[in-house]
Amino acid sequence: MSKILVTGATGNVGKHVVSELAEAGLDVHALVRDPSRAKLPEGVKAVRGDLTAPQTLEPALADVESVFLVWPGFAAETAAPVVEAIAKHARRVVYLSADVTELADGEEPTLFHQEVERLIRRSGIAWTFLRPVGFAANTLGWAEQIRQGVVRWPFGQASRALIHERDIAAVASHVLTSAGHNGAKYVLSGPGRLTQEEQVRIIGETVGREVRWEDLPRDVAREQLLAAWGDATFVEGALTGWESFVTSPEKVTDTVERLLGRPPLTFRQWAEDHAADFR
Repeated sequence: MSKILVTGATGNVGKHVVSELAEAGLDVHALVRDPSRAKLPEGVKAVRGDLTAPQTLEPALADVESVFLVWPGFAAETAAPVVEAIAKHARRVVYLSADVTELADGEEPTLFHQEVERLIRRSGIAWTFLRPVGFAANTLGWAEQIRQGVVRWPFGQASRALIHERDIAAVASHVLTSAGHNGAKYVLSGPGRLTQEEQVRIIGETVGREVRWEDLPRDVAREQLLAAWGDATFVEGALTGWESFVTSPEKVTDTVERLLGRPPLTFRQWAEDHAADFR
């Protein structure tokens, strides 16, 4: 039976990938920093390793055929040795990327995910890139404001096609366990668009609380996010992205339904699954 290594195995997406593969009876290993503390489904083996310390990966990659790769943050300095280690042992990798702009021939990457994709392509290993649009789980950042009844955030009319992490995991599991996906770049989205203000309303309805939206001016938002995130480039990129979705809504794709044979889960379903996080 082919061994599959899942990185990010306790994260929002990875934990669902692990569960789906385990339920299918597959030989799945979960890469974790501390196996003694990892809570994993029965039958899943925890193996020690850290993508920010590539030298720790060799034992975890022994006899592995496929890898589900999720990066912890944006530690670009370890990307090359990690990809090299994976390509040395595994036959294919499914990489959880982002909806990044395709690079032209000879064009240098400017984004982290573009760089990792380029490294994987050049490694010689078979690959599939999953490129989700906005994660529904990112709205968990509003939890405290929703408890207080008012969300103050920029660009309430930004229209997003947020995807449930369970759908990303279901696509990843499908790709890892079926043929015909080598070289594919799958852009994944939810079933439709909602503005950020509508997302807040739906979360409020789900938890039984009236929640108002107040648009935060860009300059004020920049100051607050810079204090919270500390990276001016990242903050500016986020603000520019949200602003762009006001006039050019995020794309909706049919990829989830095409691959899984069912519609993607709605944002309301996501909110119901996470209602306890907002109460």
